[in-house]
Amino acid sequence: MDDLANKKCIPCEGGIPAFDKSEIHKYLKKIDGWDVKEDEKKNFYLFKEFKFENFLESQSFINKVGEISEKEGHHPDIAFGWGYAKIKIFTHAIQGLAESDFILAAKVDKIC
Repeated sequence: MDDLANKKCIPCEGGIPAFDKSEIHKYLKKIDGWDVKEDEKKNFYLFKEFKFENFLESQSFINKVGEISEKEGHHPDIAFGWGYAKIKIFTHAIQGLAESDFILAAKVDKIC
């Protein structure tokens, strides 16, 4: 995971294929506890739910995710509330997963 966390997200403007299942599984081994899910259009994304003791801890975590996301230029979908945060990561431009998605996941994990 440290290798990915030390890399920089590269903005994707499309024109490249999303990772296939074999590439996804190769990278999934490098991050901790993230699930790969498939949406109704058969596009893959990373998903992880984080648990906290209260609302302020959730909010603090989300603020840190926001800071990292802005710095990396890669923005996940976030939902949070009392005692939880849910993060969904994928590359919008290719409607799937690329290396930067796994880099962001590794960076998010370093917050905890």
